[in-house]
Amino acid sequence: MHRVLPWLATLLLLALPGCAERAPRADDATLREVAWREPGPASLTLYTMVNNRTGKGAHSSILINASERVIFDPAGSFQSDLVPQRDDVLFGITPRIERAYRSSHARSTHHVLRQKIEVTPEQAEAAYRAALAYGPVPGAFCAAAASRVLAGVPGLGGMIRPTMFPARLSEHVGAIPGVQEDRYREDGEDGLAQSLARANRDLAAAQVQAQPSR
Repeated sequence: MHRVLPWLATLLLLALPGCAERAPRADDATLREVAWREPGPASLTLYTMVNNRTGKGAHSSILINASERVIFDPAGSFQSDLVPQRDDVLFGITPRIERAYRSSHARSTHHVLRQKIEVTPEQAEAAYRAALAYGPVPGAFCAAAASRVLAGVPGLGGMIRPTMFPARLSEHVGAIPGVQEDRYREDGEDGLAQSLARANRDLAAAQVQAQPSR
């Protein structure tokens, strides 16, 4: 019988209640309505939310441009009335939604590291299917889930290994030849909850402006 490390047992006890509280299940019709794919090559983009003071990773998620564009946001906090969600997958990720997602995580205390790798359509689809099948992720296991999805993509398993640490996962992805990196920063003093609320308001306002006048 395998022994459970004390720190891992503590994380499990802390995380499991949160998992039970949050399991959105958008219906198929809604997901079909918002489905969107970015033109161009298939790609996988790792987001790492980085603490500006310590340089340590605070959260990991993956933008997947496959047959449709989604964000696998394991144990994430982002929620919007305009972004359908099933378990930990966000759907309908247009450029406007992607900017709102990024902005909601960037503030004076954290910035967003993006690491994009171009992949084959088959590789992107493998990541997409794995994200959809993963199910709700307990809190504190974001990097574990994201790394397992990426490590399971054919051709990436030798370069990415499962890890509990967002910074370690970003190091693995950063070593992949051809990776494109950038960092997104904002100077606002809002906490995460306020940033999320602001992003939701901005999306709602943009939708109203985009509607044709009668």
